[in-house]
Amino acid sequence: MSNYPFWLGGIAASMAASITHPLDLTKIRMQTLGPAAQPPSMIAVMRASLGESGLRSFYTGLSASLLRQMSYTLVRLGSYEEMKRRMSLRGPLPTGKLLLAAAAAGALGGVAGNPAGMLRRRDFHILLVRMTSDSLKRPEKRYGYRNALTGLVSLLKEEGIKGIYRGLGTNTARAVLMNISQVGSYDFFKATLLKRRLPLVNYQFQDNFSLHSVASFAAATCGTTVCSPADVIRTRIMASSAQASPIRIVMRSLREEGPMFMFKGWCPAFMRLGPNTVLMFVFYERLKRWWSSIGHTR
Repeated sequence: MSNYPFWLGGIAASMAASITHPLDLTKIRMQTLGPAAQPPSMIAVMRASLGESGLRSFYTGLSASLLRQMSYTLVRLGSYEEMKRRMSLRGPLPTGKLLLAAAAAGALGGVAGNPAGMLRRRDFHILLVRMTSDSLKRPEKRYGYRNALTGLVSLLKEEGIKGIYRGLGTNTARAVLMNISQVGSYDFFKATLLKRRLPLVNYQFQDNFSLHSVASFAAATCGTTVCSPADVIRTRIMASSAQASPIRIVMRSLREEGPMFMFKGWCPAFMRLGPNTVLMFVFYERLKRWWSSIGHTR
């Protein structure tokens, strides 16, 4: 297996985030507008953003998103590739070992990315939310962060080192789930598709753009589905009163709505994760080929 640089995955994720950032910005602005008689549609929010300062407004807070990709995603993809490379020296890797490597890499990514992806109420990335929703506030209530680094420095002054590692356990657990279901499953789907011919159309995949697109789409579906129960339960716990225990919240939801309550909001979650996952893996594969073409692998 080729030895790729540790940072390559972070670059691929940053490229994907640069394209999907307008979707993230629109979602966050819709969620932070507060109560209204008739919540604005996605089109209405995008039109308002466009009128704010043109196309530039769609990329407000991009530096916060890139900071997260170059910490959390860089570490989880880079360490996963390195673990795979080292384990493959002993022979072919079974699916179980791949998933174990993905879990370990996800934990490392969760720790590394926690300062950039701090959570506060409703599962928002605090730096990204503050920067993207700043223009919706009155001038005297705006944070005025010039970029993600100045925002991080301000947060350090406000909350100290302990503040930037708030929610570390929860975030790391979710990062483990995400890496197993997204990154680990991508390799599984890719290997499976390469081995088998599609029965109805008699098509054999090659290691190319089509394979990467289909495998990453399947990985995005898997990642959204696996992480949905954890996201829904966590959101309900955070939205409940302080007196309600997590077990009581889950049991009440199961009794009143059935087990499918754990997949509420699946479609909006997939609309955000799907394009980002496909773009990330497609870019990652192209970057790895480019790196190999200039003779840097061994």
